[in-house]
Amino acid sequence: MQTSARPASGLGLLDSYTPLGGNQTRLYYALREAVPIIDAAIFKTVRLTGGFEVRCADERLQDRLDNFIRNVPVGGNQFGLESFISTYFEQLLTCGTAVGEMVTDSDGHIAALFNSPLENIELRRAADGVGVDIFSASLEGMPSPVRRPELVLLSVMNPLPGEVCGCSMLKGLPFVSGILMKIYKTIGLNWERMGNVRFAVTYKPQNDTLDRAYAKERAMQVAKEWSEAMQTGGAVKDFVAVGDVQIKVIGADQILDSEVPVRQMLEQIVAKTGLPPFMLGLSWSSTERMSAQQADVLTSEIDAYRRILTPVVERICRTYLLLEGTPSQVEVEWDDAMLQDNVELARAELYAAQAEKIRKEIENGE
Repeated sequence: MQTSARPASGLGLLDSYTPLGGNQTRLYYALREAVPIIDAAIFKTVRLTGGFEVRCADERLQDRLDNFIRNVPVGGNQFGLESFISTYFEQLLTCGTAVGEMVTDSDGHIAALFNSPLENIELRRAADGVGVDIFSASLEGMPSPVRRPELVLLSVMNPLPGEVCGCSMLKGLPFVSGILMKIYKTIGLNWERMGNVRFAVTYKPQNDTLDRAYAKERAMQVAKEWSEAMQTGGAVKDFVAVGDVQIKVIGADQILDSEVPVRQMLEQIVAKTGLPPFMLGLSWSSTERMSAQQADVLTSEIDAYRRILTPVVERICRTYLLLEGTPSQVEVEWDDAMLQDNVELARAELYAAQAEKIRKEIENGE
């Protein structure tokens, strides 16, 4: 490669390693914890991607492959290839990069699948300038390359030119989410201050001399009676005062309307996730045609994600069959994204058949 930076020699090698578990990754997971709608969007995207079936070119191996896909241990607490892909895809959406490993037993067969924490992995551009070398992070000294890179799975999403890491789906949301959290925090503080209602009791003495002379004593008496009336533990107690006494609620009209700014921030977040608002519990008005268009856009988003995950599934299945001594080609068939896809597909086939019928009738002079 003429346009790729080649690794330096000596101590300059330290600059060519890219750790995956940095502050940015921790920030994205903190965003998911702080803003529930972001966390819900990622889980819904993972579920909407749907399940899959793997077809083996050799039909005699199909049952063995299906048994592996259903029962392979994943991470020590799950089973099935779909469980591995769900966690793998969730990590890919959150961090922009996902790493997994096919774990073999003493006989060389695949015994389990493992979703690797990104804190344990560092990447480096290969010497040829094209490939990517995977290293395991070390607390002491230089990172060491993995011993069997053919068993390690690596996927990146929307990488920048020349970068070995991908871009998270949450990229660009920290600023917007920060504003949203400030609004929510302010709302909580305002309700803490004003939700527990405070009163301003004002006593205005009259113009006569006697009332002015005893203004302090009467004000103290009013304050005492009002305090006793408020401390009755929920029981109703009358408050009686003589003279010009006014009682107002402090701050009753000072809470800002947060609906508009909160919706503006949520619109930015929803636009980044690519999901229709109603799927995240947001009851924003939309027409029937708009909902159909949103469903079409969502289908294209899911197809794009599947194009990233399909090579991973095929590689795992091909490696399993190869290590079993029965190499064969495989093909992944994804479930339909939604029922509406089947309806639209059937309608398109109907229109195409009607058009073909009309064309033949015109050619035959009918």
